[in-house]
Amino acid sequence: MESPAFGAAEQFVEGTIAAALVALWLLAVALHLARPYMLALTRKFTLRLGADLWWTIYVGMRDVFLLQVFLGSFIFFYPDVVKDNDMPITGGLAAVCAFAALLLKLMTRADADARSFNAQTFFIGLGATLYLLAYLLGVQVTTVGSSISNQLASILVTSQNQTVALALCYLSALLVAIMGLVAVAYNLRMASPAPRGKPDANAAGQPAAQI
Repeated sequence: MESPAFGAAEQFVEGTIAAALVALWLLAVALHLARPYMLALTRKFTLRLGADLWWTIYVGMRDVFLLQVFLGSFIFFYPDVVKDNDMPITGGLAAVCAFAALLLKLMTRADADARSFNAQTFFIGLGATLYLLAYLLGVQVTTVGSSISNQLASILVTSQNQTVALALCYLSALLVAIMGLVAVAYNLRMASPAPRGKPDANAAGQPAAQI
């Protein structure tokens, strides 16, 4: 049997992760939207090495924080966690948006593709909105005790709206699994050697003397 102390410690860790995701989502959005500023700042470096290092650090931090958001959101894929804790009901859907943005970074030219960057901005913004609204208007108002706060909590908190919460949990896990299979298939295709006798895709359309 699970001891009360272990159950309390588990709920504390899960609640801490849910609270930390608020800061992580804000950092992910801020770093993503800071791209024009960071790009303009690289032009002020007198050494090319300094500009390359600055840009590499920025891109690494931006993508690592988004990855941490997704990894932290794994708690929303466990039905028992979703059912027994006061969690934002759209946390799983926010995780799907974070993974969709990561998938776009993998399968496109990322920042070099304007359409891909705009799509990433949409998914990151949508994910942050889904998470922050449900957390601030749902989880954080559970202690207020007014009729309006109780009504919001009954809709936006997983432990008080278990039917919808479990449905979104399973749906989010399914969507992430499908996108995960797409990512694996893409990586396997990119890792497979090109057939003999066929030119490299990057060399298509180039003069024969330059291949």
